[in-house]
Amino acid sequence: MKQTYRSRSAFVMAWFWLAFVAFNVYDLINKYTGKASMVALAVLAVLTVIVYVVALRPATVFTEHELVGRNPLRTVRVPWAAIDDVTVSHAISIHHGGSGEGGGGDDGVLRLWTPMSSARERAKAQRRGMPSQRRRGRFPTEPAVSRAEQAAQEALAGRTHADWVGDQIRERAEAARRRTGEQPVQVRITWAYDAIAVAAAALALVIAAIIVP
Repeated sequence: MKQTYRSRSAFVMAWFWLAFVAFNVYDLINKYTGKASMVALAVLAVLTVIVYVVALRPATVFTEHELVGRNPLRTVRVPWAAIDDVTVSHAISIHHGGSGEGGGGDDGVLRLWTPMSSARERAKAQRRGMPSQRRRGRFPTEPAVSRAEQAAQEALAGRTHADWVGDQIRERAEAARRRTGEQPVQVRITWAYDAIAVAAAALALVIAAIIVP
């Protein structure tokens, strides 16, 4: 079963941008005025490339056999058994020992673009995980929490969605290592050909806008 993690806000905003671009492209084609229209189309194309590679393309995908990290310009496929460690700060970093093949190296560390945790999100998680009591005068107005509830709150204190995803990656990696033992594993790195194709199309529009009289 495949699971995909993205930045939800960036993904939604990117689709709003695409709808905006589609409307404007339709309008520019219907009211074509020569060079001015071509320049406007080229500007929209360049901005759309940026939106695509930063907001639409990045994703972290769990498959049965591997972790797929889709970053703006590369796709890295790391078998679960190749993952040695996972650290979570602002981003999730995957430390792996598998031998790599494909375009570009990553020095044994894959930094995932999504999900990320901002300082604001982590502070919010910290507040959410701590017990709260509303006071009126000298006495609390809410009943005291049980030990189990307090333990759950302490366990959740400061934990974000990125921390939760990092835990899922660790669990899958440990289970895979128990199954495969010391068998060699291969990390595959490929260029983001979809992003390259979109950038090439935008470049073609920019050149056309320059040469059109």
